[in-house]
Amino acid sequence: MAAASDEFEVGYDVAAAIGASIEDIETPALIVDLDAFERNCERMRGYAETMGVRLRAHAKTHKSADIARYQMTHGGACGICCQKVSEAEALVRAGITDILIANEVSGRRKIDRVARLAKAARILVCVDNAENVGELSAAAVANDVTIEVLVEIDCGARRCGTQPGEPALDLARRVAAADNLVFAGLQAYNGPAQHIEDPVDRRAAIRRSTELAHETVQLFKANGLECDIVGGAGTGTHYLEGESGIYNELQAGSYIFMDAHYGRVRGENNQQVGGFEHALFVLASVMSKPGPGRAVCDAGLKAHSVDSGLPIVFEAPDLIYVSASDEHGVIDDPNNRLGLNSKVKLIPGHCDPTCNLHDWFIGVRNGRVEAVWPVTARGKLY
Repeated sequence: MAAASDEFEVGYDVAAAIGASIEDIETPALIVDLDAFERNCERMRGYAETMGVRLRAHAKTHKSADIARYQMTHGGACGICCQKVSEAEALVRAGITDILIANEVSGRRKIDRVARLAKAARILVCVDNAENVGELSAAAVANDVTIEVLVEIDCGARRCGTQPGEPALDLARRVAAADNLVFAGLQAYNGPAQHIEDPVDRRAAIRRSTELAHETVQLFKANGLECDIVGGAGTGTHYLEGESGIYNELQAGSYIFMDAHYGRVRGENNQQVGGFEHALFVLASVMSKPGPGRAVCDAGLKAHSVDSGLPIVFEAPDLIYVSASDEHGVIDDPNNRLGLNSKVKLIPGHCDPTCNLHDWFIGVRNGRVEAVWPVTARGKLY
């Protein structure tokens, strides 16, 4: 009975055992090409070193403590970013101890959780309004901790962030004067610019963001407030903020995996931005061949996110993933290459929400499973 139980856990809960062939992975499964992943990490580490900036890698992409540890021990990351308190809690429990929640945290319960988390790790948060500063200070005092705070400005994303200049200065002064809070610097992230496909248009968008960040940092400095961190940037624009002389921490995340949409974001040389490679795939199996020229695989809406477009079949331009329903994906197969049980590697349209749909990353090298990593913070949205 013990052997049967062990077999069940390995064969069905985790989808693959260490050493198994890629052909034996239960599908749909989230797989990582470890060679490409490691090269991507090394490229970003090299870029950060060359530009003389820190890399604070964004864990909202992968939500994995194993990957976060790799980024910090081998990928040059000084720390990790999260988006939600529960994400940070999961990673701190797994031993990650330098985390920026690159987001506003509101609500008494969430703020109290941040303060309690600061007993076990270095925790930084962002603010964009004065009321939030008071709430954070009260929770930090009540828990006898110190919380580091970045003032976030809207530098073009039109999402969170106070206005640059005097409104940001007023907020920074409030942080600096608040009990148990430390003013740590500026958050200036232009999210939509990451996905501007044309490099000329993308550079123009970041030029304006950088101007706003620079003006605000100089205003802070003139009023006695030094920024230890000027943070922002992402996979699509890391080199623009990094070379600006203003930003000193990059918050890129998707570079480790890339996805179908980032495949369309071109660099200055018209290659895929940064030279990063596709390393993340949804491995799927053909479950039906209902007629000539058409195959149906087992990876539908529950296996990958399609908010940025449908997945692309990796290294098979004649195979087109044309539609998705909950459990099915329809593939145009004009040359009838696919048979029943054929495996296909799908590049997801958007890697971040795709990772949140899976329990495990299956790390593959040379056609064999080498690593199985849990998606530590899967479903941690609060």
